[in-house]
Amino acid sequence: QVGDGTTSVTLLAAEFLKQVKPYVEEGLHPQIIIRAFRTATQLAVNKIKDIAVSVKKEDKDEQRSLLEKCAATALSSKLISQSKEFFSKMVVDAVMMLDDLLQLKMIGIKKVQGGALEDSQLVAGVAFKKTFSYAGFEMQPKKYQSPKIALLNVELELKAEKDNAEVRVNTVEDYQAIVDAEWNILYDKLDKIHKSGAKVVLSKLPIGDVATQYFADRDMFCAGRVPEEDLKRTMMACGGSIQTSVSALSDDVLGRCELFEETQIGGERYNLFTGCPKAKTCTIILRGGAEQFMEETERSLHDAIMIVRRAIK
Repeated sequence: QVGDGTTSVTLLAAEFLKQVKPYVEEGLHPQIIIRAFRTATQLAVNKIKDIAVSVKKEDKDEQRSLLEKCAATALSSKLISQSKEFFSKMVVDAVMMLDDLLQLKMIGIKKVQGGALEDSQLVAGVAFKKTFSYAGFEMQPKKYQSPKIALLNVELELKAEKDNAEVRVNTVEDYQAIVDAEWNILYDKLDKIHKSGAKVVLSKLPIGDVATQYFADRDMFCAGRVPEEDLKRTMMACGGSIQTSVSALSDDVLGRCELFEETQIGGERYNLFTGCPKAKTCTIILRGGAEQFMEETERSLHDAIMIVRRAIK
């Protein structure tokens, strides 16, 4: 619930048990020991309340200063303690970007190997790594102002139909009609997406080379195999809903943002959605060396985010 202090709690609990062991061995009833602990807890809580500093939300500068101190304290015992000032500011910025509900899932953390810790950056929106793309992708625009976004769970790839059926044909024309039908099914889907007015198409399932080139010819951007977590965060931030069919792509199921762009971060390409209207969200892009170190950095930032979030609440 609080998000930090796990090591401290474990050490304190072990020390308390160590101190009461002689009393238990002397035959003192456990209920007496429990009552003593509860009394001590109340005294400790009262002392904490006496020395507590109230956060005045009216004074934004003072509030920010206290929140940065809270984040820095949480990072002091971590591997990234030498960069605690840099990251404490980033953590406070990230939490302050959220709406009043302070939903933790609206802060994404992405890891990009390479570069220094201080190369890490905060993106005021949704960011995720560029997915695998087919031929024709390089012809698609990589930046849009105020685009409509189609969020799909639909496979846009030319494949033989999976129905287990046998078809008998008498002429070459009959066979060609079956082949054409498979193409027409795909082109019908692509045409409906284009007519919806969407400029950015994201799908959880693959988007094949035919679809990629079709969208490129019409100045549209597409990305297939988008992780479900990123797709849902884009939906929560940009609005709209994830569709399992393209037959009802009306204006109200499409998402929107002020700016979409694909940009280079380190050795990776990233898709960025900023100016999201439905929910305030942000993404922390971590840079660093070894994978294990970056994993530990992510856990450290999570603890600091939880502390700042708790302090604001």
